[in-house]
Amino acid sequence: MKNERKRRRFIRRPDVTVSLGLPVVVLLVLFGMIPTILCTQMLITSLRQSHLDSRMVEIQNQCQILSSKMTRTGYLRGELKDGSMDNEIQALADVYSGRIVVINKDFRIIQDTFHIAERRLMVAEEVIRCFQGESSSKYNRERHYFAQAIPIYDSTPVNGIEGVLVITASTEGILALTDTVFDKAVFLQLIVFLILILAAIVAVKMLLQPFKELQKKLDLVAAGALDTDISANGYQETKDISRAVDITLSKLKEVDQSRQEFVSNVSHELKTPITSIRVLADSLMGMDEAPMELYREFMEDISDEIDRESKIIDDLLSLVKMDKSEADLNITQVDIHVLVKQILKRLRPIANKRKVELILASIREVTADVDEMKLSLAISNLIENAIKYNSPEGWVHVTVDADHKFFYVKVADSGIGIPESEHDRIFDRFYRVDKARSRATGGSGLGLSITRNVVLMHKGAILLNSKVGEGSTFTLRIPLNYIA
Repeated sequence: MKNERKRRRFIRRPDVTVSLGLPVVVLLVLFGMIPTILCTQMLITSLRQSHLDSRMVEIQNQCQILSSKMTRTGYLRGELKDGSMDNEIQALADVYSGRIVVINKDFRIIQDTFHIAERRLMVAEEVIRCFQGESSSKYNRERHYFAQAIPIYDSTPVNGIEGVLVITASTEGILALTDTVFDKAVFLQLIVFLILILAAIVAVKMLLQPFKELQKKLDLVAAGALDTDISANGYQETKDISRAVDITLSKLKEVDQSRQEFVSNVSHELKTPITSIRVLADSLMGMDEAPMELYREFMEDISDEIDRESKIIDDLLSLVKMDKSEADLNITQVDIHVLVKQILKRLRPIANKRKVELILASIREVTADVDEMKLSLAISNLIENAIKYNSPEGWVHVTVDADHKFFYVKVADSGIGIPESEHDRIFDRFYRVDKARSRATGGSGLGLSITRNVVLMHKGAILLNSKVGEGSTFTLRIPLNYIA
């Protein structure tokens, strides 16, 4: 059971992915609905407040008119006996679904449209302020009503305040009206929401169509049809993607072709010495009584072919090691001038044999973070090629220089040169400009490829400048400080 729980714990759940269309649809709907909802809410709130303000102003005006009539008719002094003012007060209260209370200067209620508080005292803060000449208005949002207190002035020359008119009016009608409008607005929002979803789905389909066409073409490529035209010019993005994929496919084709050529070249290069050895061995075995000098000559040829085979295998192993990760680099602080000087000392016998002059020019002292063994191999390949493919009585100049960021090793020779058309392929494995002459000098066709790999492992670059008959110049540029 414990092992089973551990096994379940380490089972990876499949990655859940969603189509790009889903978040795009959601964003389009949100960007359409959020402003609609906010605007609707603001309009409903504004409409409700506008109705409330209008109702308060309207009631206040009606109460002012009613107060003026009471003043003219002497209602508080009991001069009006026909009851017409009471009827008008009751009618006004019924119109606004409210309650009107008339209070005299003794704070006693003389008229109540609800007929429940007549002859009672009403000493409230609003009433006191009103007797002081200050009208008041208050709205209760929780109970949905507002109250207003308006003074009733005396008609005598003193013109004092002889009473107060208090009206409380319900706002339920206004709220019911705005709620009805809000319900209709919600229904309208639902319709807009559905329309937005449909419009977003249609828009997303149209937007993603070029990507789907590109995906179909890439599926064909994944199935093996590498020659499929993957151009998709619907959008700039799809155009850039298709261009990048096309470049990648071109490089993959080049890599595949290079791999096939590499396998073919390896087979050919390894087979050639073996064929020569077999021919020499068969020739020896076919001779009954060959002189000792001929045997020695044939054995020397066989030994040369074995050395050549061994060098090819060694170079192949070096390339295989360099194709691994950068962790194989053994980075140390190396004096580049001393390193190049040792390489020249090792290659000087070969140069003397071919009558080629080796010259070292060190412009400044250089210490850098490099893999000494691999860099030594790369520089040795360049100098050795410069010696082998040089003119009689020629020269090889090696220059060491540096700036604040890179160091440079320049190998220039007075040799045969390299045609400009061959510059791009000179670093390919087993590629030779002059195949017959390269084999005659003992080259395997892997030296420059090894050199380039070493330079790239050090985050550097190698440059070539050459013309036929004028010699060649290879320049290595490598950072002084290696950063993994």
